[in-house]
Amino acid sequence: MLRVPTALSGCLVNSFVFRWFPGMEGATLSDANLTNSYFSSSFIGVNGFGSPVESKYSMMQRMTTSSSSPSLLNDGAKNFSHSTHDPVNSPTSSLFSDFGALSISQRRKTPNPAASEFIPKGAPRMATMAQSTVQAFPSPLFPHPALTTSTAAALAPGMSLSAGSSPLHSPKITPHTSPAPRRRSHTPNPANYMVPTTASDQGTHIIQKETVGGTTYFYTDNTPAPMAGMVFPTYHIYPPTAPHVAYMQPKANAPSFFMADELRQELINRHLITMAQIDHSENPDVPSEVDSYHSLFPLEPLPPPNRIQKTSNFSYITSCYKAVNSKDDLPYCLRRIHGFRLVNTKCMMLVDMWKKIQHSNSVTLREVFTTKAFGDHSLVFSYDFHAGAETMFSRHFNDPAADSYFTKRKWGQHEPPPPRQHAGLLPESLIWAYIVQLSSALRTIHTAGLACRVMDPSKILITGKTRLRVNCVGVFDVLTFDNSQTNHLALMPQYQQADLVSLGKVVLALACNSLAGIQRENLQKAMELVSINYSSDLKNLILYLLTEQSRLRSVNDIMPMIGARFYTQLDASQMRNDVIEEDLAKEVQNGRLFRLLAKLGTINERPEFQKDPTWSETGDRYLLKLFRDHLFHQVTEAGTPWIDLSHIVSCLNKLDAGVPEKISLVSRDEKSVLVVTYSDLKRCFDSTFQELQAAASGSL
Repeated sequence: MLRVPTALSGCLVNSFVFRWFPGMEGATLSDANLTNSYFSSSFIGVNGFGSPVESKYSMMQRMTTSSSSPSLLNDGAKNFSHSTHDPVNSPTSSLFSDFGALSISQRRKTPNPAASEFIPKGAPRMATMAQSTVQAFPSPLFPHPALTTSTAAALAPGMSLSAGSSPLHSPKITPHTSPAPRRRSHTPNPANYMVPTTASDQGTHIIQKETVGGTTYFYTDNTPAPMAGMVFPTYHIYPPTAPHVAYMQPKANAPSFFMADELRQELINRHLITMAQIDHSENPDVPSEVDSYHSLFPLEPLPPPNRIQKTSNFSYITSCYKAVNSKDDLPYCLRRIHGFRLVNTKCMMLVDMWKKIQHSNSVTLREVFTTKAFGDHSLVFSYDFHAGAETMFSRHFNDPAADSYFTKRKWGQHEPPPPRQHAGLLPESLIWAYIVQLSSALRTIHTAGLACRVMDPSKILITGKTRLRVNCVGVFDVLTFDNSQTNHLALMPQYQQADLVSLGKVVLALACNSLAGIQRENLQKAMELVSINYSSDLKNLILYLLTEQSRLRSVNDIMPMIGARFYTQLDASQMRNDVIEEDLAKEVQNGRLFRLLAKLGTINERPEFQKDPTWSETGDRYLLKLFRDHLFHQVTEAGTPWIDLSHIVSCLNKLDAGVPEKISLVSRDEKSVLVVTYSDLKRCFDSTFQELQAAASGSL
């Protein structure tokens, strides 16, 4: 067994995850490696900028030659090579060119003689450049036959970029034969910030010539030469937490290498709800399929079959289900209106208007259809499904004790003291966060010429801590559709005014933390409670929304009352985005390492292959077996297991990159010691797995 020094026994260090980056030694790549690099991520270089050592060509190649879904077949690192070429210091290298590695000379269309040429200022200087052999782009960093015209021609025309085709086939993307993308790189180049500029260097720019669609463009290549002596890691590494995120962490002992437990638990709960199903033997009233939806799961308690009373919102009995659409296999929320017969389809004009509204604080309506799958004539509204959401009513108004302040007292009973902020009342910052989101949703809806009409705590969804979405939009427009009217949008201004009144009631209920506060007999008492505990801006906003005005009001009128609090919500949203991105960065390599272990597991200890029971114990497989012991089965001098996660991760990254570092592999009887490099192990690993893959596909 392998032994390690006693000083390392039992230590679990906070190490980084390393992985080699292609191009550090100017290596030549194989077809398989170009495909396998799809699952590798870019190194976060100096000052957080994108990696200069991985050109955008490799990213485009990965997008065009690999599958869109993870698999065990395409997950390798690019080979490490001992080439003496230095792409960092070479003046002809395209290391710091955004699109320098694109081979586009064969994709250009034939120049159009009749097309006019765009010639910038300084045309006399171009006379010496017209006959020169200056290339439009520097030579590719990784010369390889697969990167030429044959690869580009193999792409299917008409495919979108998301489907893995070249951006040349997307009419909405600027062709990369144009010099414009070179000037619009969204990722700053770290070399641009480390190049010393002098007065003599400013006049030595190279003028490039580019022909696109018969039109010739001339532009100045301002790409600076890289500074000598820049050194980057040769394989992947996890940088420490960004300072702006580290200082906003509420807990000093938060995990540094894994996603936060709170966010992880929230995501797990959403996944569980999304995948939940019911037992149809115990729920015979729930159909197995409704129109194109299947796997129905009730999101609310089902009403009893003999229920006569109707809901207070829609005046119809309703029920809600999660279902999967067989057309796209995505989950949706179905709102069923019991016993409703749709007699006229002209209302679908309003439904089409609702389907066009996409807003972050509104649940999007996808379609409306009728069905008899429930045993009656039912109308079903299909919305986007937001797993784990709860209504504002259940979050804030589900405590009967909160209404005690507004309950009438019997003779002789003393009135309790009024509640305070953080002691029975919601904090004002939370109320303003809700106001900003609800007013934003109303602004988009009203701008589209529609009215919400469901601004009610039971129809406002909350996901996470403060994210709001208005639900059940468009239901009233279909249920109350009047076919006798010629202009079906004539009443929308009246409904929009009612939306503002409903918004005022919701805000007042939140300020009082009770729905009893919005009752007419309790309005004066509720406003006194708001005046005592909250700012005058919140009080004035509520009064403006609830008071009748002589003119038509707009949701834009409350923007001055919100004032600078809008920037507070924007800042909080961006900080939340920073924290989530940092959590994503901690997990970005997990899939690659898992697929590497999965490949290794298919090789090690295989009982038999091609009728050879000793296959896994001989040849290259024996080296991989010893490497597996080197990863997981090391012991200390005392014979106790030595468990170090950083050791496992760093060794896997070095194997994936194939670095030239040497390691000693000791046999289990400790009689043999093999000194090999990670590049040798990677070669054995790739060839062995390709052999298994060929046997699985039947080509052997």
